[in-house]
Amino acid sequence: MIDLTGRRALVTGAGQGIGSGIAITLARAGADVVVHHRGSDPGSTVSAIESFGRRALAVRADLTDSAQADRLVAEAAAFLGGIDIVVNNAGHLVGRSAVPETSDAHWDAVQEINGSSAFYVSRAAVPWLEASTAGRIVMMSSLAAENGGGAGAVAYATSKAAVIGLARGLAKELAPRGITVNAVAPGFIEGTAFHDTFTPDAARAGIIAGIPLGRAGTVDDVAGVVAFLASDLASFVTGQVIDINGGVHFR
Repeated sequence: MIDLTGRRALVTGAGQGIGSGIAITLARAGADVVVHHRGSDPGSTVSAIESFGRRALAVRADLTDSAQADRLVAEAAAFLGGIDIVVNNAGHLVGRSAVPETSDAHWDAVQEINGSSAFYVSRAAVPWLEASTAGRIVMMSSLAAENGGGAGAVAYATSKAAVIGLARGLAKELAPRGITVNAVAPGFIEGTAFHDTFTPDAARAGIIAGIPLGRAGTVDDVAGVVAFLASDLASFVTGQVIDINGGVHFR
């Protein structure tokens, strides 16, 4: 059983969806959690964390702004008394756009929310993670980084591939400091605002039909893997990308 008793976690993009599921799963395993959000309502996530007898704090920030990322990490460390675990889950497709119609502003926005935000938070958290006895960073990539994503998702696929490069580069640099860095790459995860917004029902049926395990993934499928990577069970695992896609892609 995964035991995170006494661990202090910061989860970005945790007001809803996969991020919320991760934050709640970490709390169920014993961690206190700071719940970052930007526009979603984090109330239910905070309440769920507290129902396990764990401490929770919601902090709003725009992580495409490095100053706000610095503030988030500082507030998290102050509330928790340090940081042991950082889960860089914040991200967004922003919108589907064919390459000829993709503006510079759209391209930049997608790279910033998926890639730059993870870098800013990780950079700010390094001193706290180094002071921990079990510093962990988990990045959120995507199956799109491997297969190019769906229609109009070139910017998103590129940004999620960059997240994998960021995870592997940080893993090499931070290993001597006792910090592990890994990434997860979910495939089709049902019941999230992402797919409710960007994946039509007809497309969902086709996607699920192509999954060898015969079903869509769930938030819990992702959260369980993240909890493993954040735990002592994964203390010798770093620089890895774990695919969570039901057999659609093998690394």
